[in-house]
Amino acid sequence: MDKLIPDPPCNTTKPYSPRTMFMIVPDMDTESLLAHACESLASANVMASDFATCLAGPQRNTALAISQIVMLAELAVNRALDNLDPQ
Repeated sequence: MDKLIPDPPCNTTKPYSPRTMFMIVPDMDTESLLAHACESLASANVMASDFATCLAGPQRNTALAISQIVMLAELAVNRALDNLDPQ
């Protein structure tokens, strides 16, 4: 009887090594990472909110929900920054 599923190819390739194009420097300090994450989340929140204004109905609700999730993540990052450096 013939096999319906072929055998997987032999693994003769070299192990995966990540590209450095979008890699974060390994020794980056936590405060800088959180600050950049906060800025990115704030930008994503504005983009999602702006996009929601172009929509109607369920699509608008979905875009606004995404905006709220991003905002909550931004608040969490801000709290982490405050915990790191209470001032």
